[in-house]
Amino acid sequence: MSEVIQSTGQEFWRSPTVLDPPVESVLPAHVQYVNQACAECGTEFMIAARFCHTCGLRRPLSPDNQNQTESYQPGNYRAAMATLWTRYLARLRSGATWAAASLRKVSFPAWLRYLHFHEIKSGVGLPTAALVAFIIGLGCVVGALAVSLFYKASNLAEFQAIQMWRIEWLLAATASFVAGILLKKPSDIDPD
Repeated sequence: MSEVIQSTGQEFWRSPTVLDPPVESVLPAHVQYVNQACAECGTEFMIAARFCHTCGLRRPLSPDNQNQTESYQPGNYRAAMATLWTRYLARLRSGATWAAASLRKVSFPAWLRYLHFHEIKSGVGLPTAALVAFIIGLGCVVGALAVSLFYKASNLAEFQAIQMWRIEWLLAATASFVAGILLKKPSDIDPD
């Protein structure tokens, strides 16, 4: 503190204490990275990151130091965890590929095609926005009915709370149905 008080005439942007020059740290040889982009997804690695932040693939090291860091020495858990993580990601990718291939082989019943959105849209005769509002309104009506299934009133206060929830669900359904009516295109049939 004594050196601070003696140098009270310093400018406000200069430090009143004498600081040591900043020490530049050099990364050890086994941390020098080869490439700056992930081989799996092409995303640039974050600064000093050991894994890709997008896909999780391990960042490759320089070839001359690669054998030093990947050896399983007692206490070298980082290399072991990195290897386990890349194996896990490879198994996850192969499992997703297998699931997609097996899903393509499954034959669904013919009546399921009536549940496709474009089939419902052509059957009801509503444009997309009006049909979405109509489906949301139906969901709100189901929500109002579900309130009575999940909640039972044991006193007057609970009964009033349940009724308010029903009112809110039905109000949302009404708003959605009105939005569907307003979004419906007028028909081309002339009333004359």
